[in-house]
Amino acid sequence: MRYDKGKGVLKNWLVTEDDFDPIFQGKCETIFCQGNGYMGMRNATEERYINQVRNTFVSGTFNKFDDHDVTELPNAADVSNIDIRIDGKLFGLDKGSFSDYHRTLNLKSGEVTREFTWKNQEGKAFQFSFRRFISFENLHLVASKIQIKAINQAANIEFESGINGQMSNSGAQHFHEGEKRIFDKKYVQMLQQTTQSKITFIHNTVHSVNLGVAVVVTSRFFVDRRKVFMTYSSELGTDQTITLEKVSNLYTSRDREFDTLSLQHLRDHSIKEIKLACESGYNTLQILSAKVWAEKWNRINIKIESNDDFNQLAIRFAQYHLLIMTPAHDNRMGIGAKGLSGEGYKGHSFWDTELFMLPFFTYTQPQLARSLLEYRYNTINGARKKALENGYKGAMFPWESAWADDGEVTPVWGAADIITGESTKIWSGFIEQHITSDISFAIWQYYQVTGDEDFMDNYGYEILLDTGIFWASRLQWNDDKKEYHINEVIGPDEYKEHVNNDAFTNYTARWCIENAIHYYHLLKEGKPGIFSRLNAILNLESEIKELEEKLPLIYLPNPDENNIIPQDDAYLTLEDIDLTKYKNQEHVGSMFLDYSLSQVCKMKVSKQASVVMLMYLLENEFTPEVKQANFNYYEARTLHDSSLSFSTHSIMANDLGNRELAYSLYRQAAAIDLGTNMKSSDHGIHGASFGGLWQIVVCGFGGIRMIDGKLRIEPKLPKEITQIAYPVYWKGNLLEVSVNHEILCVKNKGTEPVAFSHLGKQYKVSSNTELKI
Repeated sequence: MRYDKGKGVLKNWLVTEDDFDPIFQGKCETIFCQGNGYMGMRNATEERYINQVRNTFVSGTFNKFDDHDVTELPNAADVSNIDIRIDGKLFGLDKGSFSDYHRTLNLKSGEVTREFTWKNQEGKAFQFSFRRFISFENLHLVASKIQIKAINQAANIEFESGINGQMSNSGAQHFHEGEKRIFDKKYVQMLQQTTQSKITFIHNTVHSVNLGVAVVVTSRFFVDRRKVFMTYSSELGTDQTITLEKVSNLYTSRDREFDTLSLQHLRDHSIKEIKLACESGYNTLQILSAKVWAEKWNRINIKIESNDDFNQLAIRFAQYHLLIMTPAHDNRMGIGAKGLSGEGYKGHSFWDTELFMLPFFTYTQPQLARSLLEYRYNTINGARKKALENGYKGAMFPWESAWADDGEVTPVWGAADIITGESTKIWSGFIEQHITSDISFAIWQYYQVTGDEDFMDNYGYEILLDTGIFWASRLQWNDDKKEYHINEVIGPDEYKEHVNNDAFTNYTARWCIENAIHYYHLLKEGKPGIFSRLNAILNLESEIKELEEKLPLIYLPNPDENNIIPQDDAYLTLEDIDLTKYKNQEHVGSMFLDYSLSQVCKMKVSKQASVVMLMYLLENEFTPEVKQANFNYYEARTLHDSSLSFSTHSIMANDLGNRELAYSLYRQAAAIDLGTNMKSSDHGIHGASFGGLWQIVVCGFGGIRMIDGKLRIEPKLPKEITQIAYPVYWKGNLLEVSVNHEILCVKNKGTEPVAFSHLGKQYKVSSNTELKI
């Protein structure tokens, strides 16, 4: 991998693979993934190799393979594969020799290009060029372009390309056979319907082949089982170049703009659109998409000046993936933990969205953040159903969410236990309940940053109240201590199961209850119409009385004589072991090569930030001394086996003045997908880590925080970074913030003055003015 290939206007915009090894295909398939939030596609090469993974996913199109499985995004029919035959032999890089190879993702435009010179076993040499993009101008469109130049001898070139429905999710087939059709001997179409959710996918593709001169191109079409395709054949003379352009589109009956229309209407529309796209051609379509990309970058671009250009590229890489994985077009859909880049986690949404990715959108694209939170509101009936099924009241959100009606979709069984060989039960869907607090916190944070009262009136207050009601019903009375406990949970540290009084869970549950009480009184006094509506739904008059009675009796794990907050009732009593081997591991989860999960549960070791995460979210609850003591204690025992963890520890280290460690952790977070580990991304990108990287740069180094509804800007740059400039929105006003080691500059491009604090002093920057400190 190379990160320094960009020059001039493309400096720090290009990610390049400069050699090809089929063993490591998953790396670039994933990190070169393309998409637009509606659909995403792994960047498998056009030609086929063993162990290749071709995935195309459409947001929100979940299907259940059978009654013993959970719902997942189905792997749709593939249009990326194009078989090339030269003199009748199937082309592959491994079937000859190649040089000058490079495959490049252009983060600025979303286009992937691949070029190389290849010589077959007969000595014929060819120059290959491949280009591909998924459009941000037309969410349904994907296009590719191949050019082959004969360098030293003439040859016969044949392309076989079309729509391949012979796809599965690691063997699980989610589609019926479907209908295949070719119009006018040119336009290829396939209709497939998912087996359980009954969503129809309509694929269309069209090709154009030319050599720049008038020659005969022979074409034929074929229909096979779950496959429909065309072949094009032509003679290619020495120094001649043959070009194949392929334009495809994809629509589904779940698309919001078509869900009330007939299938025939959707089918007619899709064919009309593919004909128009074909007339435009690859270059025009790509320019239109690149223009939309430019508009997006103008709104979110961060500029980093440092002693290593990788820092600039890494944050752009993170933002690129956050954009292509997020369904901005439809509030019925959330973000999958792996985005749309792979089958990992089945396309499900976790707490990753609310605590790691959502702040990026809240501060830079508030409307998109609102859409993601409206998605959670759309799932509230499932959350209420889960609460009732578990004997509680209120809204108990699923640990893993898919379509709004699906409810809890966490798989029940996972990897084999290294000791017993039996499948390990996944308890997260049953007892990892802090997701409810996480969603509540994200809604509150969004409201404080944006001031979006309309969202709160229609969605937000209801969730904040109902999550408080849930937690009050979840509390368990301890008669010996005369206080309420929360027992039998999994906290953010998933290496500890069935624990009592997990610190993160207890503190955030209490926060939810306190918040619900606050907004109950606020609505009752200030918004009687909203209060009356919610009171009828949630029975607030009686429920809030119960919350107020229980609130002062909730047990919170307080700091001990060493200022250490017990992660849970048992953590501080567990066995300390030498973790050096695992802290220095090359691959996450290496501890499970030596121990089972049940053994790890009895050791003083954490998977990821838990108490440290708590101190980041509720930072005003803890003194600097408590923060320092707990950071030191838990950092030494945290393996960062979750990609979520580095960012939280980096921000906290920076807050505590350890900028060297903060920068080191930032670099480790940036290297999860971009680094030298060629197998870390095989199952998909690490979406939460990308959100975490943005938070390190903007909330950590850049100093942006929302504290009790007020803006604070206190940058702390590591010595390796000389300046950062970033945009954020506060209450609808765009702020352009830049900071170096001497000056903080805040420019308000909004219409209202913005107040903020800096090192204990209060400042106000007026509309269309710039303030330097």
